Amino acid sequence: MQIVETLNEGLKRAYDIKITAKDIESRVDKEVKKLAPQVNMPGFRKGKVPANLVRKMHNDALMQDALSSSVQEGVEKTIADNKLRPAMQPSVTLADGYEAGKDAEVKVELEILPEIPTPSVDDIKLERLQVEADEKTVEESLQKFAESQKQFETAAKSHKAKIGDQCLIDFEGKVDGVPFDGGKGEGMAIELGSGRLIPGFEDQLVGKKANDEVLVKVTFPEDYNVDDLKGKDATFDVVIGEVQTAKVAKADDEMAKAMGLEGIDQLRGLLKGQIEQELNGLTRTHMKRKLLDQLAASHDFEVPPTMVEAEFNQIWQQLEQEAAQEEDPAKAKKEMEDEKDEYREIAVRRVRLGLLLSEIGQSNGVEVSQQEMSMLIQQAAQQYRPEDRQRFVEYIQQDAMAAAQLRAPMYEDKVVDFLFDKAAVTDKNVTREELEAAIEAEDESETKPAKKKAPAKKAAAKKPAAEKTADAEKAPAKKAAVKKAPAKAEAADKPAAKKPAAKKPAAKKTAAKK
Repeated sequence: MQIVETLNEGLKRAYDIKITAKDIESRVDKEVKKLAPQVNMPGFRKGKVPANLVRKMHNDALMQDALSSSVQEGVEKTIADNKLRPAMQPSVTLADGYEAGKDAEVKVELEILPEIPTPSVDDIKLERLQVEADEKTVEESLQKFAESQKQFETAAKSHKAKIGDQCLIDFEGKVDGVPFDGGKGEGMAIELGSGRLIPGFEDQLVGKKANDEVLVKVTFPEDYNVDDLKGKDATFDVVIGEVQTAKVAKADDEMAKAMGLEGIDQLRGLLKGQIEQELNGLTRTHMKRKLLDQLAASHDFEVPPTMVEAEFNQIWQQLEQEAAQEEDPAKAKKEMEDEKDEYREIAVRRVRLGLLLSEIGQSNGVEVSQQEMSMLIQQAAQQYRPEDRQRFVEYIQQDAMAAAQLRAPMYEDKVVDFLFDKAAVTDKNVTREELEAAIEAEDESETKPAKKKAPAKKAAAKKPAAEKTADAEKAPAKKAAVKKAPAKAEAADKPAAKKPAAKKPAAKKTAAKK
């Protein structure tokens, strides 16, 4: 096997690998010897089939396996001998015109991770904005919780429905006088003013009584989730079966005991704990963003273009989905295009921070334990149907890259916690409004393009909270797929093992709902 470097430019590397026909034949011969004892053929006892007949029976498969294993060994040897750290899966191309019995020429192209000087973590200074879960906040939360526990009771038939009441309705929707799929329902409970149904529907039930028949006229929104109904005028024949009035639960021991608690004080304590957890999350978000800003400002190094492109594509896909939901999608998309360079800069920042956090973690012994990884796998498996969960677990266990992607968020959090512990932190008591304003200001500082204001919808894609360790713990390269030129085994190719089926689709929505 001969390996020749053909490109060494920045983070890009390319190599030509020549695998001799003799090497491939040797692998085939070894495989035939392993296979022969297991082959059954009429006229021969098991294990006594001549090697030449075994080879004749399975020649194509044996040659392909031998070639693939030779290429894989060549790629691994190239990476090991040159002490490379691939940023993404190498591209592997078998030269055009290859035939069995000839030498195989393979081209390997890849980008490597940059050499990052060990970052200093001793001079980080952070301010921790803290909010107390005071008694007033807890009591407000308790009252809201009590309101959410309200129950509805049947009202007198003469009672006219008002906002806050609940109606049980039968309905059938029509467009141009023709019923449409999903437009019929019976006994549906709808609280007036909840906004669950398409605009204007609930308003037309206000003032109606039990047994009233109502012709509701509405227009489906332009962004409705059924293409055939978008922007269409529709009518609904509605019969109100019953009007119900709300009975708001009282925040007392009786309500708490009905929930299996000892009393209202225990419920109050649980709600306080939830509020504290939420406030701590906001505090952490603000600290993390300030930390990442410091790291980004003090480190500048070249990043692999393929990693940037992958990150940018993810950002861009999210922006396109959000633009489609705007009142003027075309205008939103034009603004995106005008600010495309800014979004690419954000992708560069995210990749650089990801590599930097990875380097800090590896330099300081930060790890995700096997127990933690098992927990992550089981949690992720819950997204799938019960019959597909084991397949998902096996997929993660067999695919190192997929495992690294699943591990990355927890790994990043552990590195961030490590840096928090190292930092000089000063505490400052603030109100919730002040903390949220600080986070929003950080958002605007990060997301605002240099020359013009970014559309409000764009903040989600740019939030530093979404900073990811781009493959924080580098996974070993996957087995390289071999294809004839010009096709290449790109890093983004799907794994050979099929992924489990996606989550069950949500139950079909009634057309009257948003």
